[in-house]
Amino acid sequence: MCTGKCSRFVGLSLIPLSLICILANALLLVPQGKTTWTNVNQLSIQVWLMAGFFGGGLMMLRSIFSSAFGVLGAIYCLSVSGAGLRIGPKCLTDRGWDYHFRDTKGSYLQNRTLWNLCVEPPGVVSWNVTLFSLLVAASCLEIVLCGVQLVNATLGVFCGDCRKEGTPR
Repeated sequence: MCTGKCSRFVGLSLIPLSLICILANALLLVPQGKTTWTNVNQLSIQVWLMAGFFGGGLMMLRSIFSSAFGVLGAIYCLSVSGAGLRIGPKCLTDRGWDYHFRDTKGSYLQNRTLWNLCVEPPGVVSWNVTLFSLLVAASCLEIVLCGVQLVNATLGVFCGDCRKEGTPR
């Protein structure tokens, strides 16, 4: 595949991934689609860091022009989303609002009975697990695609773009 065709393929693949990340982050801000719990004290720090919006979204759209920024954005999204999965959501239990799964080191993901400890927002654990998992998967794909684009761009610079002489650019 020529470097130009590869760039086009990677760029067109990154657009829907970045939109998925932006949408997933927007949904994390409104647990269960309700603004009742959209409060600084009731959403986790990983939600407020907006890794899906900035890292997986805006920086990825920017990566069409600069893959290095795309890789950095995807790594940011992966790191924050992974931390969000490991720590768990901030929710209300009988002990108040806190990160009640923080000390489980992610083992709460395999024990769904623990998820019922969160009273408010209802269903917040499955909401966060689903959306942060989506962000982790999308950012991993973005890292791979931006890495391919970096290699492709480097080959294009040093080896040419495989167009024949006289072909319009």
